[in-house]
Amino acid sequence: MEISIDDFKKIELRVGKIIEVEDIPNTDKLYKLKIDLGEITNRTICSGIKQHYSIESLIGKKVVVVSNLALREIKGVQSYGMLLCSSSQNTEGVKEVMLIEPHKDSPIGSLLS
Repeated sequence: MEISIDDFKKIELRVGKIIEVEDIPNTDKLYKLKIDLGEITNRTICSGIKQHYSIESLIGKKVVVVSNLALREIKGVQSYGMLLCSSSQNTEGVKEVMLIEPHKDSPIGSLLS
């Protein structure tokens, strides 16, 4: 599906920092994350990355966040954004998911363009 450049311009991508991670009960894939977006209020985001990252490996990690995504309730948790990831299959056919990470010097809350 193609989108126009005008649609793309509506997407707000910001640098965030993961400050808290919790398991979402009764799920195999989901974490509840608290993301620091600088001057913007911290955001709660649900993400299906549990099979690919430990809680410990996520704390303090800088990530790219779609920060103007409409609220969505996932497994009873209100999610206010989306983490950007890439995915591929390794040589054994196993799906690998990798968070898109900004440059280490990118300020928290900064807009990406």
